[in-house]
Amino acid sequence: MVYRGKKNVLGVLVDAIDYEAAVERIIDAAKTRTGLAVSATAVHGVMTGADDEEHRYRLNHFDLICPDGQPVRWALNRLYDCRLPDRVYGPNLMLRTCESAAAEGLPIFLYGSDQAVLNSLRSRLLAYFPRLEIAGAEPSLFRRLEPREKELLVERIRASGAALAFIALGCPRQEVFAYEFRELLSMPLIAVGAAFPFHAGLLPQAPEWMQSHGLEWMFRLVSEPRRLWRRYLYLNPRYVALLAAQATGLRNPDTEGRAPAGDLLYG
Repeated sequence: MVYRGKKNVLGVLVDAIDYEAAVERIIDAAKTRTGLAVSATAVHGVMTGADDEEHRYRLNHFDLICPDGQPVRWALNRLYDCRLPDRVYGPNLMLRTCESAAAEGLPIFLYGSDQAVLNSLRSRLLAYFPRLEIAGAEPSLFRRLEPREKELLVERIRASGAALAFIALGCPRQEVFAYEFRELLSMPLIAVGAAFPFHAGLLPQAPEWMQSHGLEWMFRLVSEPRRLWRRYLYLNPRYVALLAAQATGLRNPDTEGRAPAGDLLYG
C-alpha cells in the first residue's frame, strides 16, 4: 500500500497513492458515514484546475485526487520521486471499490450518465459482484439543478441507504458535484468519469498496451473526435509545456485558487 501525500502538479494537489490505499480510505469513510470527495483525475482534470482558479480551489479541497492518467503518474514520479508503480484509473478504482463494498455489505448509489447506461451498468456490476447491493441509480439531468431539485436529490440518496456513491457527469461537472454535495451527503462521492459507459459495455476502452504507455487519449480521440479533439490536441501539449516549466523551476504553480462565488448545482 502506497501513500506519499499530496503533490503540486500545475497547482493541483494530486495524491501520490495506489489502488489499495485509495480503496481503503473510501471504505473506511463509507463505514463511518464520513463525507469524502474523491476524483480520479487525468490530464484534462489537472488542466481544468490549472486554468480555472475557482475549480483549482475545489480540487484542492478534495480528500483524494488520484492520478488517473499515466502522464499524471509520470509527473509525480519525475517531480517528486514518488515511485508509483501504476496509476489509479477511475474505471478500475470503481471495480475495486465495488468489490470491497460487496464484501463489507456497503450499499452503493450510481449517479450520472443516462438511463440506458445505468440499466446495463447495474446488470453487469451484479454479474461481477453478486453480493453487491445497489441502493439506487439516477441518470444525469444534463443541466444545472434548481436549489429545490438539489434538496430532493440529497433526500433520495440519503433515503436509499447508500454508504457511498459513484458520480459520472464528466469533467469538471462531476468534481463540482462531489465538492458541493460532500458535506450534505456524509459519504464518499467518487468521480469516475467514463467508467459508467465502459463498464456498461457501451463504450470501448483502449487496449491495455495503449493504456500503459499513456496512449489512451489517442484511442479515445479516434473513438469520439468531435467531442474530444480540443481536450487532447490543445490541452495535452499545454500540459507538457507547463510541466516542463515547473520541472525546471521557471514556474511555481499556485495551489490556493479562489473560493467559488456560489454553488453551480450540477446534475
